[in-house]
Amino acid sequence: MITWVVVVALIVLVAVIVLVGAWAFQTANRLDRLHVRYDLSWQALDGALARRAVVARAVAVEAYGGGPQGKRLAALADAAERAPRQAREAAENELSAALALVDPASLPLALVAELADAEARVLLARRFHNDAVRDTLALRERPAVRLLRLGGTAALPSYFEIAERAETSSSVVSRRVSARIVLLDEDGAVLLLCGSDPAAEDGSGSPAPRWWFTVGGAVQEGETLAQAAARELEEETGLRVEPAELIGPVWRRDAVIDFNASVIRSEEMFFIHRTRRFEPSPSGRTGLERAYIHGHRWCDATMIGELVAAGETVYPLQLSELLVEANALADARGGSPQRQLQSIR
Repeated sequence: MITWVVVVALIVLVAVIVLVGAWAFQTANRLDRLHVRYDLSWQALDGALARRAVVARAVAVEAYGGGPQGKRLAALADAAERAPRQAREAAENELSAALALVDPASLPLALVAELADAEARVLLARRFHNDAVRDTLALRERPAVRLLRLGGTAALPSYFEIAERAETSSSVVSRRVSARIVLLDEDGAVLLLCGSDPAAEDGSGSPAPRWWFTVGGAVQEGETLAQAAARELEEETGLRVEPAELIGPVWRRDAVIDFNASVIRSEEMFFIHRTRRFEPSPSGRTGLERAYIHGHRWCDATMIGELVAAGETVYPLQLSELLVEANALADARGGSPQRQLQSIR
């Protein structure tokens, strides 16, 4: 009897050891992936900050010429670019404060758009970086992980916090919130519209550069995001759906758009909806939409890849890799659990 008790105890002990070992192995691998994600997010943020420094030096020349303020702004850009990691936040904050003093009206429109785009990329890269830090620390700080030292000797990741540039009163850069729809057909393809910038026509007869984008547009006063998405869907395609039928918003994209001689800082919120494939109707489009929308295409991930390979731009930039998730959410409908809004490019 005692022998059987000993055997059972040994079996239980071995099973526990195996389970703990398997958990520890999986957790260590997950930590490794999280640290890789953290390293990559810092590289992306560092690149976005470096690009902003380059644009800041161009702004210094255009806004101030060779004057003292221009030299100071250029020096702050150099200092931010060369600052070590522990001093980088303070240096970047000084640069942000100096850029906030620049009057956008003193800059060419193209440089205003480039600066706004550089700052939007810094904002997005910082969010991705801090998300990676949060997820890594959440696992590293678990008692069992610390007890077993599964994090190894890797240093704890750190957040990167800098003040966002204050909004100016200038109307050169306008802000808007947009509701966009990833409209899927029964085979999982997404409806894309093809457009161009009306202000980019040079009168020579050659067409302006064209790009592909999802259905959607600006939220009007008094509308919810879902109401705006449903309205834009009907106006641009003729398809009428109830706002409650839309899934989302599931993604958010911050973009700076140089369109129709205006620079727009746009916060785009994406919904998902599945329907049977149909031929979109342009009858509800505005005059401007009729001028800049030239056609449409239902595209799967392969077709999107072919457009990109041919040198055409598709927005959002991650759309081909997001289609699998979009189709899964459309299939789940209301059965999927509440999910956190995800930032995309």
